[in-house]
Amino acid sequence: MSGPTVRIRLTDSPISRAGYWWATAVGFTWGFIWSTGPVQVRHGLIVFTGMPKWTFGRGGSCVGGCYLTDRNAGDLVLGHEVVHQRQWRTYGMLFPLLYLIAGRDPLGNRFEIEAGLEAGGYLPKQRRARQHRTGR
Repeated sequence: MSGPTVRIRLTDSPISRAGYWWATAVGFTWGFIWSTGPVQVRHGLIVFTGMPKWTFGRGGSCVGGCYLTDRNAGDLVLGHEVVHQRQWRTYGMLFPLLYLIAGRDPLGNRFEIEAGLEAGGYLPKQRRARQHRTGR
């Protein structure tokens, strides 16, 4: 006879949420130290602007529930970052490792694709085709 099986769920669980809150505390501390611009809560993210470029990656970085950037904080990009925030909640501290494994090329990184390549600034914005009126 064998004893009871204990299963530990690492994703979308209390463990991943604890990792999310830890990452949020780290992001908040980093943002508090380096931010020289306004700090706002937008779209459920704590947005730190005025960050020196060396303190974050690409146009900005989501760390837990914090978004760190110099000035790249428009509504479109924040919608993209909210998806990353959800990914942090789902995967907790596994997220940085999984993101690294997914690769630095955003066009092939499943997490960037899920968040939206256009909204993240990785693809040119699609222009809507102008509708031509006919028959006046």
